[in-house]
Amino acid sequence: MLFLKFLLAMLPIIWLIAALSGLKMAGHKACVTAMLLTMVLAAGYWKLSALCTVTAALEGVLNALWPICLVIIAALFTYNLTLKTGAMDLIKKMLATVSRDKRVLALMIGWGFGNFMEGMAGFGTAVAIPASMLAGIGLDPVRAVLGCLVVNSTPTAFGSVGVPTVTLASVTGTELLALSGDVVLIQFILTFLSPFLMVCICGKGIKALKGMLPMTLTASLSFTVPWFLTARFIGPELPDIIGSICSMGCMIAAAKIFNKEPDEAYAIESGEKGGNETISAADGLKAWSSFLLIFLLLIFTSTLCPPVHQAIAGIKSTVTVYAGEGGNALSFSWINTPGVMILAAALIGGCIQGAAVSDMVSVFVETVKKYWKTVLTICSVMAAAKIMSYSGMISDIAKFLVAVTGSFYPFIAPLIGALGAFVTGSGTSTCVLFGGLQSETAAALGLDASWMAAANVMGAGIGKMICPQGIAIGAGAIGAVGSESRILSAVLKFFLFYVILAGIICYAGACLGL
Repeated sequence: MLFLKFLLAMLPIIWLIAALSGLKMAGHKACVTAMLLTMVLAAGYWKLSALCTVTAALEGVLNALWPICLVIIAALFTYNLTLKTGAMDLIKKMLATVSRDKRVLALMIGWGFGNFMEGMAGFGTAVAIPASMLAGIGLDPVRAVLGCLVVNSTPTAFGSVGVPTVTLASVTGTELLALSGDVVLIQFILTFLSPFLMVCICGKGIKALKGMLPMTLTASLSFTVPWFLTARFIGPELPDIIGSICSMGCMIAAAKIFNKEPDEAYAIESGEKGGNETISAADGLKAWSSFLLIFLLLIFTSTLCPPVHQAIAGIKSTVTVYAGEGGNALSFSWINTPGVMILAAALIGGCIQGAAVSDMVSVFVETVKKYWKTVLTICSVMAAAKIMSYSGMISDIAKFLVAVTGSFYPFIAPLIGALGAFVTGSGTSTCVLFGGLQSETAAALGLDASWMAAANVMGAGIGKMICPQGIAIGAGAIGAVGSESRILSAVLKFFLFYVILAGIICYAGACLGL
């Protein structure tokens, strides 16, 4: 009976994998079908009432629209507006003064700036904005998305100013600073390796590391060391932010030492160099204004600035949509949410860059029109995730995995977190879904609850590599809606490598009593 429940509960997930990687189906079609299949299974086998099934789906859609889709549309609008005003051309020229080597710029933007965006905002911004910028400076668009998906797997735990780990501590009842320390310890190896993989992905193979080892090592250490120390001794709110700022600063300095004359095979095209053109500080600030404002607004409205945060945090609406017992209250923050801050930064930045109101309106409308399939994909996935959660499908999947693994459970603990992220697309939601299961299982097996909880959030980051909504965000960011199956096929091998290595690390740590 347990195996049958597991098999049936896995059907929507199996369908998504088959549809996207095997049938090469467009993401929005595959995900809508998966949602309908989930509804049938939940109502037919798990006996979830029609009203509960529909309201669970509605909760998922609303949760997808606000804040996830809002963030994505705002991020893409920001990028498209910088294209319209010509600011992105100037940004490219400025980046070219740091280095003409696309591999260095992949590290600067995809690794450094991407980790910064994850730490500040999360919700897909760390894929959408860096991937679109990398494609804009001449990197292969699919490889740009692939690289961003891979490196975004490790900062997830401390994304959105530490929300996933703070949530996990609340769900599991573990002490926050101790959990933060375990999270950074269990993820250290994967985090250290990520920039090396970024270079290999964007440089089309391991040969791309030739001449880049000093630079890549600088990028890795300058992030992981402050990231590790911050998480261990301060807490989960700042590791990504502090680590990425340190890393970007060190990479700018290192590029002047190690990559003065880049390999021409990886050089920016001559038309994009801009290396000999002098750009004034005022013009540079104007070009970067939207992104600088995103940073400032997110900082000043976060918990790092209590007076402002507290003043606007209460401007929200709370509603319970799910009709059954145990429904989650949805909270809609109308000001203090990353999407609103990014949108405000884009509008103010657009004015600074000289964009007319009519231009901003037309760019926004075109952005929404262009990415409606991405929005539909994410809404469908979130609806399916809520139905699976409320019906008990996710719980049955986890119970089966626990039952068949026994003492080897620590090896598959990250896989359970990855499964949650594949379904929900959110590190925070995965912590809510499986955080309690991980700590309870740890207690039953005599393992350290904090270590197993850390394994869950590590798996959540890894699972975001292959989740349909993350892939849809990436495809939308490079203007390649419909290429989701190609991206999934490309990222799958990195997912398998990470999840196996994560399992080995988790099991070794459990055996050593970490």
